[in-house]
Amino acid sequence: MCIPDDSAPLRYIGLDIHKAYFVAIGVDRNKEPVFGPQRVPNGQLAAWIGRELTARDAVVLEMTTNTWTMVDALSPHVHSVTVTHPPHVHLITRAQVMTDKKAALILAQLHAAGLLPAVWIPPAEVRSLRALVAQRWKMVWLSTQAKCRLQSLLHRYHFDPPPKRDPYTLPMRAWWEALPVEPLEAFRLQSDLDTVAFAQAQKGRIEACLARFAAQDERVPLLAQIPGIGFINALTILAAIGDVSRFPSANQLVGYAGLGTKVHDSGQTQWRGRITKLGRRDLRRAMVEAAQAAARCHDHWRAKYQQLCRQTAPKKAKVAIARKLLITVWHALTYGEVDRFATTEQVACSFFALAYKLQVKNLPDGMSALQFTRHHLDRLGIGQELTHIRWGSKTYKLPPSGLSG
Repeated sequence: MCIPDDSAPLRYIGLDIHKAYFVAIGVDRNKEPVFGPQRVPNGQLAAWIGRELTARDAVVLEMTTNTWTMVDALSPHVHSVTVTHPPHVHLITRAQVMTDKKAALILAQLHAAGLLPAVWIPPAEVRSLRALVAQRWKMVWLSTQAKCRLQSLLHRYHFDPPPKRDPYTLPMRAWWEALPVEPLEAFRLQSDLDTVAFAQAQKGRIEACLARFAAQDERVPLLAQIPGIGFINALTILAAIGDVSRFPSANQLVGYAGLGTKVHDSGQTQWRGRITKLGRRDLRRAMVEAAQAAARCHDHWRAKYQQLCRQTAPKKAKVAIARKLLITVWHALTYGEVDRFATTEQVACSFFALAYKLQVKNLPDGMSALQFTRHHLDRLGIGQELTHIRWGSKTYKLPPSGLSG
């Protein structure tokens, strides 16, 4: 005889969420409908929760625009809230006939059967960081699109290129506006110049805010010691990963980024394909950018990249470097390890550079750049014997180490 678990949910509530309303249907443990369907305006969510839901209800919803608002409102009042990725719910995404009621019912029944893989629900701080990093990327893309249109104008009219290396600065605006083009084209040109100025101004403001945030996050220096990772890339990685303890192994983090290869191993057929690209796009992009910089500037990774290029295409070689760097990221965040392919002085210089990129005024506890460098060297347990670092043509003296011996 099966004894019911008093702590298990009694009802499984599926929510099909839209911008203005949601539809709710509930089933019992036998997947039989016992609640709804109810169509509720989003503005009445709080009242509906208090009137209809109990602490023995397990709620499931798909990832969409209003998901996190719903999660925050539901979590204190129900047994659990599960969020699932729409492509994982094939009975909904591949159905030929689908309504709000059917979608909510399928969600509830699949949840009651334990067949829905849940996505991680990030805390509010991680969500805010993700949103701000994404906003910066949108400004970069907006600026890039406008610059491409301006370059296209030069090509169409066969104009000589601008005299300055960066032709999109404010002093160069007069040069652009003096180009002999028809009135409508001139209006488009001015619009694109305004777009570039706006996007660059917004990008600067966002980066200043991110710098203040990064200066207070002890994980950022752990990533900044890795070649190719600056504080923007570090925050992008941290926002995507959240709590690194979610990943028991580096390979699981590689899979989360979509940098793992496709595998087919069935019967006598075995093959490996391209990367899956099923994980977070922002994390994958950040690691590829880091790989490009590392292959260009770091001796070890340049040699590794050149070795891989002799075996495969350059793009695949960069992806392979990105995967290896992500494994390094996992070890740095999980164990606080130092980059094993860097010398102590290289690590110290990465901390010193990070201090100035974050701006010294933002550093914690009023530290100077040299104090910041020494603090993080001691934190990694290295550099006791290092007294000076070379930066360009200058040499700087470090504060004494706080480590014994």
